[in-house]
Amino acid sequence: AALTPVFSAAVLTVTVVAVMAAWQTSTSQASLPAITPYTKWVTEDVAYIITDEERAAFKRLQSDQECEHFIEQFWLRRDPTPGTPQKEFKEEHYRRIAYANQHYAAATPGWKTDRGRIYITYGPPDEKESHTTPVTNEQWLYHYIEGVGTNVVIEFVDPEKTGEYRMTTDPAVTNALVRAPEDRPVTNPATPRA
Repeated sequence: AALTPVFSAAVLTVTVVAVMAAWQTSTSQASLPAITPYTKWVTEDVAYIITDEERAAFKRLQSDQECEHFIEQFWLRRDPTPGTPQKEFKEEHYRRIAYANQHYAAATPGWKTDRGRIYITYGPPDEKESHTTPVTNEQWLYHYIEGVGTNVVIEFVDPEKTGEYRMTTDPAVTNALVRAPEDRPVTNPATPRA
């Protein structure tokens, strides 16, 4: 008789845990949006170069046809030579993503790293220095970044020596660098080819 309350409490606890687990599973699965090529395009492919206004407009689209038209217009607005079959901006953008994935990947894909984000957005630095002491780091110098300024130095550090570099710089510069630029990347003839 003394074990009856303990047994009842144990049964109740197991039941509540099972019900909560089932509820959380069904809720989380129902609330996850389906990953579509269009979702991937806006959240990965152009994550660093799409403007807030463009992102909001894209989220309002209702059909695949509207998404396809939006994407076509997105690249046309950035094409430095409209009317030609070559889409230089788009080609350069995807080349930069491939380069970042090849050269800056560590525990995460290269395009998601700080160095990858800066490389994709602004292209290769005009100058680069690497140091291993006292902390592993790289300093990238851009002679000019539109909307940011001249002689912009961006430092990436890897204190754990894992290959996972993190950007460190003046917060004012960091804020200017992370906003989506309207007209980048610009093809740079000095850009190393991946």
